[in-house]
Amino acid sequence: ASIDEFMGSLLGMAALAAGGCALLGCGTQLTPAAAVAARYDRRSLNCGHPSMSNLNLEVNGQAVQLQVEPHRLLVEVLREQLGLTGTHVGCDTSQCGACTVLLDGQPVKSCTMLALQADGDRVTSIEGLAQGGERHPIQQAFIDCHGLQCGFCTPGMIMSTAALLQHTPNPSQEQIEHAL
Repeated sequence: ASIDEFMGSLLGMAALAAGGCALLGCGTQLTPAAAVAARYDRRSLNCGHPSMSNLNLEVNGQAVQLQVEPHRLLVEVLREQLGLTGTHVGCDTSQCGACTVLLDGQPVKSCTMLALQADGDRVTSIEGLAQGGERHPIQQAFIDCHGLQCGFCTPGMIMSTAALLQHTPNPSQEQIEHAL
């Protein structure tokens, strides 16, 4: 057996023991462990649900209709099906924030959310911040102030900053630290 098959069996059993079908539709985000299990196990998390489901989203201002497998994470759909590769997968544990997108204006870590949980919602990725070929002011500020290190987590930091400033135009140092 391959390592993926072994990990799929092992993690699938753990995920089913931890809640099985409840992981698929209660409207809450997956725990990091369940998200990892969903990535490895493509069969047992299906729990008898159809192999493909309709997903309707507004992504970066455009209506999108897709067929997705119920276990697909939002980050996977954005990157693999829609080609929006600015949203990165970093840690697979929801700690780093590289996968952060805005869901109806609120920052979410797309590596811990099933795509189907976003059905009917508005998703904004880093690609959606720029308007008319012009960088968003936050994107430009990150460039101007060298607000990056290797750059891998920068899209998530920019999205978190955009959400913070949308809701709190003059944040305190404590609010900034909490948001980022």
